[in-house]
Amino acid sequence: MEIARAAARLFVGQGLRATRAEDIARAAGIAPRTFYRYFATKEEAVAPLYALGAERWAEAVREAPPELSLPDALEHAARHTLTPGAGVSTPSWEWARTLIHLAESSPALRKVWAEVCQNAERALVEVLAARLSGGDDNVAARLRSSPGLHFGAAVAGAAVRVAVERWASSPERARSPLELALRNLEGMRGFTWEG
Repeated sequence: MEIARAAARLFVGQGLRATRAEDIARAAGIAPRTFYRYFATKEEAVAPLYALGAERWAEAVREAPPELSLPDALEHAARHTLTPGAGVSTPSWEWARTLIHLAESSPALRKVWAEVCQNAERALVEVLAARLSGGDDNVAARLRSSPGLHFGAAVAGAAVRVAVERWASSPERARSPLELALRNLEGMRGFTWEG
């Protein structure tokens, strides 16, 4: 994670173009060869930070009170992960904002962001199947193969992803990512999860 943090500091501080993989390696206190053992490109170095946010989102859905419906659990998780200072520190939010905004102008960084989002969607399928199954492994296995559950996870993931991307690309006084995500998630209220 130290390599990812070093990359993020450099990307935020001096820009993506001005940062070389060798700069990231030096900032992380490792040899360039070690950097390339873990990452093929400098952009891939921030994937663990992107993934950490996605993991926090899925974990917050998993840990939402069991009596909540899926739409309520998704909103609960959004409140937890998208409120600066709650699930993520306020300074980390500013880094995230810059890193997500940089993905708009960098095809390589956008690819990393997209891959992390796709993996997060798969993780969300597992979490949703577990919530819906009530702990029954056979039901969870059936649900994990349900096209409706995969679609629901994709839509829920996109609701949050689009909210965060819009927030990252907007001026400082724009709505918070939480407000945008809650508005997007509202559309899932009547969704049939097991269909």
